[in-house]
Amino acid sequence: MYKSFSGALTALTILASASMAYAQTPANQPQVKPPQQRWSVDFAIGFDNSISGNINSSAIGSLNGQTTVILKNKYEDVYGTGLHLRFGGGYMWRENQEFRVSFTLQQLDADLVELGEYGGSTLFGQFDDYESFSLDLGFRQYMPVRGTLRAYGEGLLGLGFISETDVVLAAPQANLVGDATDFYDRTAAFTLGFNVGLMGEVRKNIDVFGQLGLRFVTGMAQPDNLFGSGLEEINDNSSRWAIPFSVGVRVRF
Repeated sequence: MYKSFSGALTALTILASASMAYAQTPANQPQVKPPQQRWSVDFAIGFDNSISGNINSSAIGSLNGQTTVILKNKYEDVYGTGLHLRFGGGYMWRENQEFRVSFTLQQLDADLVELGEYGGSTLFGQFDDYESFSLDLGFRQYMPVRGTLRAYGEGLLGLGFISETDVVLAAPQANLVGDATDFYDRTAAFTLGFNVGLMGEVRKNIDVFGQLGLRFVTGMAQPDNLFGSGLEEINDNSSRWAIPFSVGVRVRF
């Protein structure tokens, strides 16, 4: 996990350094005029579609003295597509280069899923909603397309804070309805994201945009309440890849 994050940080640093070197104007060339509005704020709303990662992995063990089999469930099996809200700001360092900061709120509603078997009964689970707040820092490169329409690409690194995730277990044939079980502790996770988008001016100092991206969130914190049960492995592979899509508006000043 940390090797992947370190590699991503190195790649983003190299990208920003290369862009800075490319943007330097030779002594015999005229200086590029700085942007008239260096600062901006933006708001976006969109959806996340999980494409990999397990909310629980498979395992065989014991629960309350009963043999228990847990089957793998991916994030998309439990949460599907969820809503996110993003607030951000930027500083135009060069005419087409911007340093970015963004805050993202996300909530994914959970469905009732089949977890496996408990003794001779089918075991079901109702997870808590997936709730997170993240802070990301990044760098964006704009490319003129036509008129005021511009394409852009950006890379971001940050921290995500994920709420504790509980699950209610039920095995009807065994007459079991469990209390909420601490499935994942509250987590501070690393985040990595790449986005591409289109932005166009609709009024003076006001732009609208749409973007599509790829986002990675490292695994959630494992509780110790399953230690010795043989079911510890169900918390493995909880890191998550998702494809976020959003539309929004930006105000420059």
